[in-house]
Formats: sequence, C-alpha cells, structure tokens
Amino acid sequence: MRFIDAKQFWNERFNKPEFIFGKDPNEYLVEQASKYLKPNSSVLCIADGEGRNGVWLAKQGMNVTGFDISEIALAKAHQFAADNAVHIQYNLCDTDGFNWQANSYDAVIAIFIQFADPEMRARIFRQVHQTLKPGGVFILQGYTPKQLEYKTGGPSLIEHLYTEEMIRGLSQEFNILDLRCYEKELSEGTKHSGISALLGMVAQKTI
Repeated sequence: MRFIDAKQFWNERFNKPEFIFGKDPNEYLVEQASKYLKPNSSVLCIADGEGRNGVWLAKQGMNVTGFDISEIALAKAHQFAADNAVHIQYNLCDTDGFNWQANSYDAVIAIFIQFADPEMRARIFRQVHQTLKPGGVFILQGYTPKQLEYKTGGPSLIEHLYTEEMIRGLSQEFNILDLRCYEKELSEGTKHSGISALLGMVAQKTI
C-alpha cells in the first residue's frame, strides 16, 4: 500500500467521534511496561493512532515520542494527551518517513502494527534495533494466523500475521525476554473486540 493510499485508508478509518481502538492501553503493554520500563524512560510508539498507548505511557512518567500516518488520528491523540495533562512529541509520517536516530530510545512499542507487509516488517525490526539504546527493549503485540478464524480484528491477509518462528527469525539481533502465543478476550474499541489469537514479545538490544 503506497503512502498516499495508506494515509487515505487510515484517515477514513479514524474519522469517527469514538476512539476505534478504545482509550485504554493494550493489556500486554501494561503488563510488560510494569516489568521493564521506569519513569523518565524515553519511549517511541510506532503508529500510535489515537494515542491510547502513548498517553498511558506518558501518564506513567515516560518521555514519549510517537508517529502515525493519519493526521486525523494524531489530532485525536493530541487532544487525548491534553485531556490527560501529558505531552507527547507526535510526528506525522509512516515507518519509512520517521527519523530512526541511532541509540535514542529506552523502549520501542509496536502494538498491532500489522499494516506492515513482510518487507516493511523486516525494515521495522532493523529500524527498531538501530534506534534502541543498548539494553533498550522492544515490546510487540500482534495477531497470529488463527485470528483469521476469529475475525475479531486485524488484517485478513495471512502474510501480515505473526508466527513465533517468524518473530524469532526477525529478532536474531535481540535477546528475547518474553515470547508467547495465546488466546484472550480483547476489548479494545470496536475494532479489537472478542476472543483473539495473539502473540506478545519483549526483546532487548544487547548491551
């Protein structure tokens, strides 16, 4: 999907009064952030959408940067941050347009970034590794192929879904701290609702 097509697709999706993925943070992120992140950590949120995860992290005392391709989503995210009395440095861009400065972040967060095809996904893993500080962590949540049976969210293209083997292959430069495939009831807005087939990973850039 070209940038202009992706921007139009996501603008149309986010152009609703409600938060389509809800206002609460992702559960796996909350669980892992409490283990691995500290206040004042510098955190990057990939494709943060309407801001539910970035705002939660900022409320925990993190210094949050985020980006998204949709200006409609980011307008909602800016307002959501203001409503919660936190500041987030948001950038309007896609993953290839973001400035992945080397050794810059204590953590990178990627929650349901399954717009990425296999080539983009490989680039993102390389970009994340580059931009993390030594010892920094990468927290990832996505759907597995079994999600195609549940149809409770996520893409319909199997090549955009995650298997444990695939994620291990992409994470060879990292030290994997947690990697699990599991099923759980999600309630994350209208777009992620119901029993879901999930993968969660925390990986650390070696010191």
